[in-house]
Amino acid sequence: MVLRLGVIGAGLKAADYAKGWAAMSDVDIVATAEVSEVSRKRFADTCEAAGAARPAEYPDAETMLTAMQGRMDAVYVSTPHVFHGANALAVIEAGYDLLLEKPMVTTVDEALALVEAERRTGRTVVIAFQGGLSPLVHDTRERARQGDFGDLISVNASIWEGWRDSYAGQWKQNPAISGGGFMFDTGAHMMNTVCVLADAEFERLSAFTNNRGLQVDLVTAVAARLSNGALVTFNAAGEGPPGCASAITFFYSKAIVRIDAWGQWREVAIDGVAEPRETSEIRDTPMQTFQAVRDGRLDNPSTVANGLRFARLWDAIKASASRDGEPIAIG
Repeated sequence: MVLRLGVIGAGLKAADYAKGWAAMSDVDIVATAEVSEVSRKRFADTCEAAGAARPAEYPDAETMLTAMQGRMDAVYVSTPHVFHGANALAVIEAGYDLLLEKPMVTTVDEALALVEAERRTGRTVVIAFQGGLSPLVHDTRERARQGDFGDLISVNASIWEGWRDSYAGQWKQNPAISGGGFMFDTGAHMMNTVCVLADAEFERLSAFTNNRGLQVDLVTAVAARLSNGALVTFNAAGEGPPGCASAITFFYSKAIVRIDAWGQWREVAIDGVAEPRETSEIRDTPMQTFQAVRDGRLDNPSTVANGLRFARLWDAIKASASRDGEPIAIG
């Protein structure tokens, strides 16, 4: 069965995904909603270059959802962060399944609204975190739940990127529409993967940020405690040489597991014996996983429930950082 897909937000991220999605025989991108005429044209050109028909174009989400009623099966949302909450609710209320770009929403209140809408409507909602959708991340969580690694003791997570220069002057560095800076943008991958694999709620944390002259956070350091007693540290550095990388180390009572924020690679050592380093292709997993979840072939690995856990973590980080590292209890 061919998935008839609408797209809200046809920026660079969506256009990049369209290179692969438009060429898939079981995906038909039928419509886009985007305020920028330049972005709409670029997205349509990308679809055409992949051998697909040019999608219908609309200037905003409301117009597309109304005009395409009954002619779409699902919608992919890839707008600036602060619009995710409203866009997601509009898609669900219009009766469509949803693939929502990361981060899910910007606040706990928005996350709770999305949790309620998903429960009430029964729509399928998948959050497009590469880490949340990575087979290596899925397998790591299952092995941890089965007891292969023993008890979780602590987590050390870091991520860096030449983000200051790469996105200079762009919306990601505008707090009015970004919802945060480097920690909430690229760092969101790190936070989400830790939320998935720690498999416990955050109870308390202390956070510091440094904007280094920007309007948004550029450097962030966090120390936290989980409900299972494990301790977690986050370090995010958004200024440095070109490139982007991360490493997350999970220390268990019987094992050490290292993995990156996107689930591209994993290294496992149990009782001092190292397993071979593993890698995973993650570029096309968001759409493939979304289809498998919709069809009932796969349990949703990147849920709204985990998005709520992430939102609580982010709200606590902002609160603590705004009070110069004051410890915050997370309810």
